Amino acid sequence: MLEKLQIVKQRFDEVSDLIIQPDIITDQKRYVQLNKEYKDLSILMKKREEYISLTNSIEEADEIIKDGSDAEMVEMAKMEMDESKTRIPQLEEEIKFLLIPKDPEDAKNAVMEIRAGTGGDEASIFAGDLFRMYTKYCEGRGWRTSVVDFSEGTSGGFKEIQLEIEGADVYGVLKFEAGVHRVQRVPQTETQGRVHTSAATVMVFPEAEEFDVQIEMKDVRIDYFCSSGPGGQSVNTTYSAVRLTHTPTGLVAQCQDQKSQHKNKEKAFKVLRSRLYDLELAKKQAEDALKRGSMVTSGDRSAKIRTYNYPQGRVTDHRINLTLYDLGNIIDGDIQKIIDELQLVNNTEKLKETGETF
Repeated sequence: MLEKLQIVKQRFDEVSDLIIQPDIITDQKRYVQLNKEYKDLSILMKKREEYISLTNSIEEADEIIKDGSDAEMVEMAKMEMDESKTRIPQLEEEIKFLLIPKDPEDAKNAVMEIRAGTGGDEASIFAGDLFRMYTKYCEGRGWRTSVVDFSEGTSGGFKEIQLEIEGADVYGVLKFEAGVHRVQRVPQTETQGRVHTSAATVMVFPEAEEFDVQIEMKDVRIDYFCSSGPGGQSVNTTYSAVRLTHTPTGLVAQCQDQKSQHKNKEKAFKVLRSRLYDLELAKKQAEDALKRGSMVTSGDRSAKIRTYNYPQGRVTDHRINLTLYDLGNIIDGDIQKIIDELQLVNNTEKLKETGETF
């Protein structure tokens, strides 16, 4: 383990030196990549210091026990040795997972899109519930959310809604939420009390920087139109909303959230870049998942991933056969336990794939 950590330390020293070089600072893309690597390696350096401290502690305690001249010191040394020996296997597991190569996209902000699927008005209401669940979860993590575009349902909720999420490692945390979410409950519109099944699709893609995707302006058609929905006096009176159509791919991005046409255009371009970036990323993820036989791929948007069953108060994630009887808290934003399990399965798969021995 120490040999592996020594290799990491050499890279940490190298990156520490690189990020202060003037030519690196002026190269935005390289600087961002190295800065992220520096932060990740800093976490490993702290674990390395703890590991060295524990092994030194065991050696020192062993010497005191062998000497045996002071009974009280021997007793304390035994306790310290036991504590250190208990901690080391836990620490080694933590280090193993930290040594797994990270996806460079994981550190990015994300764009999330929630669309009502089968189920009519009830599907729109459920899409609204999912929107609330994710915004409350993001709020709890200190992430900033802002709506880009939306289309309201006729009986509440949304036919579709799109939001930007900004914070630390957003995409890495939320990427496995992509897929079809089902709800089983008695709809508000149901008079007979029968349980219906409705669905909504969640898409999550990393927010692309300008240096990730180059868009040729000749390939984009720009349309301006009046906003619809809440927004004050400017709604339906000024052409502030913006729709971008990328001719080569047919991808569309629009924004009507801001009163300023310029700000809407800026947001729409951000979404369009992210969609184009995600096209390539989805292919790569699907290929990687196929190679690994992964259960938690974030590439397949048509896969049914989770069911929220209201009569039984149950939430089931079908990819990892996880069932939790805590629907009330989960739909209120407490989804961390599900995310932790998905990340654990994904990391375990990656660990097996690397075939590393520690």
